[in-house]
Amino acid sequence: MNTQGRAQRQGTGTEADMRAIVREAYGGPEVLRLARVPRPVVKGDDVLVRVRAAGVDRGAWHMMTGLPYLGRLAFGVRKPKDPVLGLDLAGTVEAVGPDVTRFAVGDAVYGSGRGSYAEYAVAAEAKLAAKPQALSFEQAAAVPVSAVTALQGLRAGKIREGQKVLVTGASGGVGSYAVQLAKAYGAQVTGVCSTGKVGFVRGLGADHVIDYTREDFAAASPYDLILDIAGNPPISRLRRALTPTGTAVITGGEGGGKLTGGLHRQLGALALSPFIGQRLTTFLGVVRAGELQDLAPLIEAGKITPALDRTFTLAEAQDALRLLEDGHVSGKVVLTI
Repeated sequence: MNTQGRAQRQGTGTEADMRAIVREAYGGPEVLRLARVPRPVVKGDDVLVRVRAAGVDRGAWHMMTGLPYLGRLAFGVRKPKDPVLGLDLAGTVEAVGPDVTRFAVGDAVYGSGRGSYAEYAVAAEAKLAAKPQALSFEQAAAVPVSAVTALQGLRAGKIREGQKVLVTGASGGVGSYAVQLAKAYGAQVTGVCSTGKVGFVRGLGADHVIDYTREDFAAASPYDLILDIAGNPPISRLRRALTPTGTAVITGGEGGGKLTGGLHRQLGALALSPFIGQRLTTFLGVVRAGELQDLAPLIEAGKITPALDRTFTLAEAQDALRLLEDGHVSGKVVLTI
């Protein structure tokens, strides 16, 4: 990182405008528009990042649609609290708040911020790390939310070398990292995906690939660990695919209605787990500097590579979210700014 002359630009920010993707109401990609808004102001432990690229993920989709409704307790009940969309980012430090100690102006960083679909975004220092030198800004922007979620999920499952691991949703953003990370841990990995993405998942390093349109993963050999990503199989089906003492980790999830989404499965799994030999659990994925730093040596060693489906310009954010919404993405989509 750039540590020369740590004369840091302290936190008053600027009144200059910037381009950003905004929405005033919840809805589909059609609610997004490119606008000029005031540049964010930094304070405390805030870092102002000049965004070079921003990742497109399901978290941004939930923030755009306001679904499930339970999420609006954080996003804004009637309308979005923050009109600018986006979480994942990679770029260079433009300014820092007075409490920031790890970064200086000019440092290349990646992580999670507030309103990253813009030329500038604010991120808490604790949600940023130095960008791995092996990655471009576009590749780095595809890492934070998805790779950290995959890492935290596997750790929640207490993954160990030699285990048989099943990853559902293996072709998605989180799944593409989960396959690679599980292999890095020394596990034997089976990925579950649709017909058109079998080759993609195999290319990630999966030992076996199950096409869910043709085969039931619960009918295959039992697994020591299942990472169920944004899926909707009943808990009973996950249990059939586990060894008698295996672990299933549920993250994300679709279905379950507009109120709670897939949360009912997580709650049901936690309620059942104490009464059975198998372990059923979940976790709340949060991007933190520690996990980003843990990922860096794996990235530099080539054990994890961001799988970029394609990139879009900031002005094409509608197209990027629509592609994600339609389920046509293999790996990750990124906005270049």
